[in-house]
Amino acid sequence: MTDLKRTCLHGLHLSLGAKMVPFAGYEMPVQYPMGVMGEHQHTRAQAGLFDVSHMGQIILGARGAPEALETLVPVDVLGLAEGRQRYALFTNDAGGILDDLMIANRGDHLFLVVNAACKAADTEHLMAHVPGVEPVTDRALLALQGPAAEAALARLVPRVSEMRFMDVGTHVWTDVELWISRSGYTGEDGFEISIPEERAETFARALLDMDEVAPIGLGARDSLRLEAGLCLYGHDIDTTTTPVEAGLNWAIQKVRRKGGDREGGFPGADRILSELVGGAARRRVGLRPEGRAPMREGTALFAAEDAAEPVGAVTSGGFGPSVGAPIAMGYVPPGQAAPDTLLFGEVRGKRLPARVTPLPFQPTTYRK
Repeated sequence: MTDLKRTCLHGLHLSLGAKMVPFAGYEMPVQYPMGVMGEHQHTRAQAGLFDVSHMGQIILGARGAPEALETLVPVDVLGLAEGRQRYALFTNDAGGILDDLMIANRGDHLFLVVNAACKAADTEHLMAHVPGVEPVTDRALLALQGPAAEAALARLVPRVSEMRFMDVGTHVWTDVELWISRSGYTGEDGFEISIPEERAETFARALLDMDEVAPIGLGARDSLRLEAGLCLYGHDIDTTTTPVEAGLNWAIQKVRRKGGDREGGFPGADRILSELVGGAARRRVGLRPEGRAPMREGTALFAAEDAAEPVGAVTSGGFGPSVGAPIAMGYVPPGQAAPDTLLFGEVRGKRLPARVTPLPFQPTTYRK
């Protein structure tokens, strides 16, 4: 893994006994001695600390940046209130998804967080269309997730208790400026914290010294987000997937839809707006395999046990520790997308039953 990048917390991970693996061009912790199952359950019950410093942080601070950004995403950027954050999607001319991201209005600038594997392409894409693009290269990013996250973080930064889901704000810990959002990728209440790299390990250790906080790796991060029914870019969504196919209609505000004050004007608008009205040719669904065998990414899905051709495929799958059973997500035609529809996944040459189920698998606990 000598050619992989490392986050500023690499030494901390090793000191905590992490197993490191390649991920999105970085050497990242997949699990710690607690193990994936223990880390997953600890996050659901108490609080887990994740290093997400590999993700891209970008500032858009020039005049006209919000208007320009709206030409790249099908969401309401101009209507985003100061101190608030919104989920967004970069789309292409075919209506496919280039990346999903978070946009925060920090008053005199917008702050974006993009996926690690896409951050170079996203930055280039932004620079070609938006003025004043400033990649942030000197700050780490941590996520603290779970029902004890507020109590833990509030010991260091008391005012975070005033925040609600998708609020953003600047806070100070000792002499360090923290950019904090009340959001995350687990379905649990929690926070994401941008902090200068040189202070990140000290801050992380201050949290980990608390009994309720444990380090969490990529393995549990994936099982947590799958239970929460959240998409992983490059798997559940990509350039061949439209927002409507992915069930992300909620991310497209009324003002950008047909009849809205700023209808369209983003890449792929014709297809996406048409699908919002008339539906898409396939839909992302939750799946509950009826046996104990997990249905992994790429598993072909059939409408009948003896059907000749598949109707879809699994895009994410594994064991859901909180659910206590295998879970999966995939794409099928609308005719096979209704809850309780019986499908068959081909696992090691056998057709095994799975039922379509509503998402998420695990109820979310966001602090609204």
